[in-house]
Amino acid sequence: MLVNYLRLLLLPFSLIYGLAITLRKKLYDWGLMPSVKFDLPVICVGNLAVGGSGKTPTTEYLIRLLADYKIAILSRGYGRKTNGFILADDNATAETIGDEPLQYYQKFENVTVSVCEERIKGIEKLKENHDLIILDDAFQHRPVRAGLNILLFEFRKLGTLQFLLPAGNLRDVFSSRKRADVLLVTKSPVPLLHVAQQASINELQPNNNQKVLHSYLKYGDLKHLYSEETRSLESIKEHEIFLLTGIANPDPLIEELQKYSKNIKHEQFPDHYAFKEADIKKFVSAYHSEIKKEKIIITTEKDSKRLKAAGFKDLLVNLPVYFLPIEVELFEEDKITFDELILNYVKSNRRNS
Repeated sequence: MLVNYLRLLLLPFSLIYGLAITLRKKLYDWGLMPSVKFDLPVICVGNLAVGGSGKTPTTEYLIRLLADYKIAILSRGYGRKTNGFILADDNATAETIGDEPLQYYQKFENVTVSVCEERIKGIEKLKENHDLIILDDAFQHRPVRAGLNILLFEFRKLGTLQFLLPAGNLRDVFSSRKRADVLLVTKSPVPLLHVAQQASINELQPNNNQKVLHSYLKYGDLKHLYSEETRSLESIKEHEIFLLTGIANPDPLIEELQKYSKNIKHEQFPDHYAFKEADIKKFVSAYHSEIKKEKIIITTEKDSKRLKAAGFKDLLVNLPVYFLPIEVELFEEDKITFDELILNYVKSNRRNS
């Protein structure tokens, strides 16, 4: 909380940042800075804030929806220690391509996963051999003009006062939402009351050609970090949960786990944090010091990629360490609208259409 108040001292710098990105936005809007459109479907999944809005599970939803097509995912590969264009292969790690691209690669065997900070260069290398390209987190990358922009907004943050970086977590001005084709409200409560749904629409004030749709998170079974073992969330009722996260917003995950146990000890790190051996040793020591017999270690699927890649197996392999997969699902009417919009866009913009 103190950190949040201290960040307010940075508001003058947020004003300067806002003026700079508004000028940049206008230069692209006026055509004074070039933007390239490609002759195949390019779908961009993005948001206005820094992390935490659900881009990864939304991208995975699109992969499942478009499974009949040859898909390439192009990401910047945030947090990687490499540069340039890289195609994911079996030697890929979170350090070489980033944790989210690694997650896509390991989950979807028929999808090409690549990273490149220069999205135009990346698309040029991918376009000849694929039916469509999904740009992960590229809404602010204006040199590419995507054919379809899906912009995500976290339900609980709509209607709250948010500031631009560095005082807040917004990396783009709210008016930029007008560029998007779909405004997807994520992490909505279930059930979603009509009054809450309408409040989201009123807050976003869509254009006539923009769709405002609502999605929610669906949690799967816990999966062991090193084996094929799975267990249900029901099986951890009243367990002592040692939660390890390095994501932007762990609150929805904590709320889900609290349905099964109120005993949660959370070790929280920043988004995309590169875990260090000292961090894991400290965490494991806290786990061992708990005398309660029924205890479990839980992390996120994204964090599991960095934990497995960083060489912590000797510290964790004999412990009950699990990650909790999540999926995005849309409410029934919105799902029909969203699926139809995406499928029609891809079908009508394929090069052989």
